[in-house]
Amino acid sequence: MKIATGVEMLEIPATIQGAQTFIYPTLIWDSKTTILVDTGFPGQLSEFRRAIKEGGASFERIDKIIITHHDRDHIGSLRSILKELPQKASVFAHEGEIPYIEGRIPPFKATLAEAPDSPYPPEIKALFQRQKLDYLDFKVSVDRIVEDGEELPFCGGITVIHTPGHTTGHICLYIGQSKTLIAGDALSVEGGKLGLLPKFASRDWPSAVRSLGKLVPYDVETVICYHGGAWRGNFSRSIAELAGL
Repeated sequence: MKIATGVEMLEIPATIQGAQTFIYPTLIWDSKTTILVDTGFPGQLSEFRRAIKEGGASFERIDKIIITHHDRDHIGSLRSILKELPQKASVFAHEGEIPYIEGRIPPFKATLAEAPDSPYPPEIKALFQRQKLDYLDFKVSVDRIVEDGEELPFCGGITVIHTPGHTTGHICLYIGQSKTLIAGDALSVEGGKLGLLPKFASRDWPSAVRSLGKLVPYDVETVICYHGGAWRGNFSRSIAELAGL
């Protein structure tokens, strides 16, 4: 789905908790660079090729990949995509996510799923436990640390917003030229309404809610949620309500 010139929301089929649904990574590009934001579940390389082609862009031109956070559905095909590209693509992430992306420690939620007092419902617990078994299969090295408030000098400027809560180093991205917010898992869309993922999906729920306050100052016309897709509406009011401001 075209969000703006050089901004494409990719629609990738996925099965989550036994249900057929979609995830929504983002492709950003101009004449100089092509950036993929998040890389889906393991085994989705062909789906990315298809979606990028349908969006009128070139998979082979990807030279940067930004990871919003290390959950399996965001980094699962990272390794296979990197191997398939004809040139070296740089991987960007917040420092809080790097040990997980690089496979130095198991995913936090996978470890928590094994605890006797795990907060996860059975189906989510099983999902995270599987993640611990195969996380080393898609580990990669991160080339560039991004910081809160940093403006990446690509495609007219992309602002990094550190929004901890869902994970420690979770980030959102703001594309000023098109007033687009790539929300990762900080927000979701369900039934046409902007909201939050279930409480159990966050490492630190109070932090996840507080982080929404950091989004209020941005002039946003379109939000791309990894779960739920695009949303347009009164962003400032909706975020203030969700954050309890």
